[in-house]
Amino acid sequence: MKPHILLLGGTGDARALATRLAPRADIRVTLSLAGRTENPAPQPVPVRVGGFGGPAGLEDYLKAEGIAAVIDATHPYAARMSFNAALACAAAGVPLLALRRAPWQPQPGDRWREVADVPSAVAALGDVPRRAFLALGRNEVRAFEAAPLHAYLVRSVDPVTPPLAVPHAEYVLGRGPFGEAEDHALLKAHGIDAIVAKNSGGSATYGKMAAARALGIEVILIARPLAPDVTAVERPAEAEAWLDGILAHGAGAERGA
Repeated sequence: MKPHILLLGGTGDARALATRLAPRADIRVTLSLAGRTENPAPQPVPVRVGGFGGPAGLEDYLKAEGIAAVIDATHPYAARMSFNAALACAAAGVPLLALRRAPWQPQPGDRWREVADVPSAVAALGDVPRRAFLALGRNEVRAFEAAPLHAYLVRSVDPVTPPLAVPHAEYVLGRGPFGEAEDHALLKAHGIDAIVAKNSGGSATYGKMAAARALGIEVILIARPLAPDVTAVERPAEAEAWLDGILAHGAGAERGA
C-alpha cells in the first residue's frame, strides 16, 4: 500500500507542495483544510475539510489512516493547529515537519510598529480618526468595532457578513497574490494612513508592505505566535526532500536495513 501523507494546509505554500506531490505514484496525499474559507482555492490532491477534535482526535486519525508522515503547512498564525499536530504526532510516533515561511524583515523606509495581538492593534490606531486598511481574517476584523472613530478598508476572501458595526467601512474581495503596484493603487485611492497586518512572510501578500514603504504608511504588525519546536523548512522543495528521506528510511526499515 502506498504511504499515506497528511498535509495540513490553508496556505499558498501548502498548495505549492501539494502540486509537487500530486503527480507522484509512490504516495497518496490528503490535504486537510480547516474550513474557514467558504470557497477555498482548487487543490491538486484529495481534500479533507474540518477539524480533528484536538490532539487526541488527530492522533486517532493518524492511526486509523495509517499516516506515514505529516507536513504542517498551515498559516504561521494557526498556532493551535501546529501545537495539536506536534502533540498528536509525538503520541502516534509519526514523523512531523513544519513548512514555515520566514517572517518579513524591516527594510529601510519601513514604518513598522509590532504589537502582540489584534486587541493591541486596535488600541495602536490611537484616539485620532485614521483611515486603516485591515489585512486580516474576516472574523478578526470584528475587534475593530471597538474603535468606530476610524474609517476601515477590509480586504478578505469571503464577504464580511454582517458588515462591521462602524460608521465608515468599505470592503474589497480578493484572493492573493497581490502585487505592489495593485496595492499601491488601492492604498492611495482610499487615502489609507495605517495598515494592520500579520507578519505572514512569503511573497503572496508582501505587495502591501512594499506599497506602504513607498507611500510612507505606518504598518501595525501583529507579532507571530509561538510555534512548536519541531523540524522545520522554509520551501516546498525542502519539504519534499525531507519526505523522500522519511520514505527511504521507512523502506529501509521494512527491508531490515
